[in-house]
Amino acid sequence: MQNQVKNSSVSDPAVKGNIVILTPIAQGEIRRLLQSEANAGKGLRLGIRGGGCSGLSYILDFTPLEEGDTVIAYDGFEIYLDRKSIVYLKDIILDYQGGLTGKGFVFSNPM
Repeated sequence: MQNQVKNSSVSDPAVKGNIVILTPIAQGEIRRLLQSEANAGKGLRLGIRGGGCSGLSYILDFTPLEEGDTVIAYDGFEIYLDRKSIVYLKDIILDYQGGLTGKGFVFSNPM
């Protein structure tokens, strides 16, 4: 299903085109995790955190909507992005790898 960006300015160059691409497996796992009572009323927050020797690291959490967030609506859940992270998350692919040697959620940055 096509995702839809809400609560963002169409004149903002950071939000044109795909911001975040979720594989069908990742979408299913996010839906499953959001069904728990602990995550009721929350969405998936994706972001970037700077610092340390390794540079930037990805943030993945389940949180309520915050003022100023860009919201990407998927079928059954929403993704929340803060304004600073949008530039770094543009065209990023989020996958979920399960199984015996699974890694969990995996970010793939085409840059």
